[in-house]
Amino acid sequence: MSEAVYKRVLLKLGGESLVEEEGDFGLHGNALKNITEEIKAAKDLGVEIAIVIGGGNILRGASLSDIGIERTTGDYMGMLATVINALALQAALEQAGIPTRVQTAIEIQAVAEAYVRRRAVRHLEKGRVVIFAGGTGNPYFTTDTAASLRAMEIGADVIFKATKVDGIYSSDPRTDESAVKYDELSYIDVLKKGLKVMDSTSVSLCMDNKLPMVIFNVNQKYSIKRVLLGEKLGTTVGA
Repeated sequence: MSEAVYKRVLLKLGGESLVEEEGDFGLHGNALKNITEEIKAAKDLGVEIAIVIGGGNILRGASLSDIGIERTTGDYMGMLATVINALALQAALEQAGIPTRVQTAIEIQAVAEAYVRRRAVRHLEKGRVVIFAGGTGNPYFTTDTAASLRAMEIGADVIFKATKVDGIYSSDPRTDESAVKYDELSYIDVLKKGLKVMDSTSVSLCMDNKLPMVIFNVNQKYSIKRVLLGEKLGTTVGA
């Protein structure tokens, strides 16, 4: 078996990875099965995997102001949506034989552990997948920022952002035929060009701490495993 180029990774999944079509809501069995297979193939390489998951397939807290719910309350509701997704993904992974723990940034003791950095690292060392839910636990921060924060806290080698687009483009390739794909970018390029891959707080955190990011299409078969083995998929963001 080939050896992975990373030992510990933080996988950022959007809520849309748990539905089949973009814009759909809820949880779809096939999508959950597919992402589980992708994670299992990567885990079989012996890599330590932590996951931060979004909640946009259930609720987008920032959009609730349209119906009169203040931003802070909406963001807390969005955090709860990520917990639902984390529990669904945990159930799917454990059915596939992968021991998994969920840790939340907001305490919900009946369903998950509270986030404790040292405990999370210990789980990883024991071969468990750790899913971080609840974002950072603070309103106004995205799950992208939570991914950067948790990655640095646990000493991850890299952030993998699994999307439904095969990397970073100069504009949205789904609406702009002239969009150009980038194979490599610096953090500064991402910020200067205003590229909507991860929010600016998240990118700045990675830049300050020299943490690389790889952005790729998780719908490509075994894409997580392939990137782990060093294949040049998607776009790499670094210094």
